[in-house]
Amino acid sequence: MQQALRETGWHNYSLFLTDDGLLVGYLETDDFEAARAGMAEREINRRWQDEMAEYFEELESGSADTDMRPLTEVFHLD
Repeated sequence: MQQALRETGWHNYSLFLTDDGLLVGYLETDDFEAARAGMAEREINRRWQDEMAEYFEELESGSADTDMRPLTEVFHLD
């Protein structure tokens, strides 16, 4: 999975979880849509989505990777 993420342009990828269950992911990439599309083509991603589905509440699309949405940056110190 880590290799597939790197090969499709995902860098500095982290997940954060709050006590109430809010999951926020962070990644750096030159092209978010291309990175997401590249992973969607990988068998390893399909297996991961299937294995992890039970940990997510009802999703609009039924898949965590297609339901993720970029957050709008509202402040950056630099």
